[in-house]
Amino acid sequence: MYIGNLEIKGRAVLAPMAGVADRAFRELCVRFGAAYTVTEMVSSKGLQYHDKKTASLMTIGEEERPTAIQLFGDEPAVMAEAAKMAMEFGPNAIDINMGCPAPKVSGNGSGAALMKNPQLCAEIVAAVKNAVPVPVTVKIRKGWNSSSVNAVEVATLCEAAGADAITVHGRTRDQMYAPPVDWDIIRQVKQAVKIPVIGNGDVTSPQAAAQLLETTGCDLIMVGRAALGDPWIFSRINAYLSDSATLLPLPGIHERMLVMLQHVQKMCEYKGEARAMNEARKHVGWYLKGMKNAAEFRRRAGTLECLEQLEQLIQDVLATADESGSGQSFPGFDAL
Repeated sequence: MYIGNLEIKGRAVLAPMAGVADRAFRELCVRFGAAYTVTEMVSSKGLQYHDKKTASLMTIGEEERPTAIQLFGDEPAVMAEAAKMAMEFGPNAIDINMGCPAPKVSGNGSGAALMKNPQLCAEIVAAVKNAVPVPVTVKIRKGWNSSSVNAVEVATLCEAAGADAITVHGRTRDQMYAPPVDWDIIRQVKQAVKIPVIGNGDVTSPQAAAQLLETTGCDLIMVGRAALGDPWIFSRINAYLSDSATLLPLPGIHERMLVMLQHVQKMCEYKGEARAMNEARKHVGWYLKGMKNAAEFRRRAGTLECLEQLEQLIQDVLATADESGSGQSFPGFDAL
């Protein structure tokens, strides 16, 4: 399928997640089958001030494409200028954040707060669309709260303003990420617009992905939190959505540890070891979920400062697994 003139080869895409979906993680998810990725959200005003951290969020590697840079802000002219500046990093699309529920974003009129002003949403889309030569997409929520469910109105206005695709998260801003998620609002948006619709919210398994597609008729499904510590979910979704409806097994502990190490090594390569190890602590905790003695290993993960400590942690995890009779040998750090 196409978003504007951008071809997307697959049905499962990676959600933009602040503090998580950095270049290393996006590349890893593409390696396991994500068809499209979106960067962490970038402040349009931060770009105006030439903030170094803001610029670092937009670095895109060839191994993760196609990739959109996601911008947030509440001023059409500032968003348009930011989109022009973002083009220097070579994105395949520009995504506009109209769904972030975080107080530091929505409390300042951006993110999900934009849904309280549908006309402003349209003005921002039109300004950005006129500023860049690539497709422009929008990520919205069900509404601001239960008494202002207006995803269909916002989506139709954004389409009329030139949006090339709409991602719909089936929760209001008030819900944050708490259940239940409303997939029916995604169906309603899909029926109301002609551009591609990406469904988002509680895609936690291949079966859920298939159910979302069937229930809503959406064109793509966006995976967020379910990919944390489990980039293999894209492979499993792709296999299940194939003609054979194959249900792939979960990765074994040795594969999980090997991929975790590769993931963190990439983070160190892109960010430097000190910063990367601090940010990697949460990722390591997610990879360790469900393992024997996971609580103790996660506690150690929270103190990691260098790759050497991570390698020792992996050896201890595998030693515990071998005591449980896994019987597999680790490929070894030298093999990387």
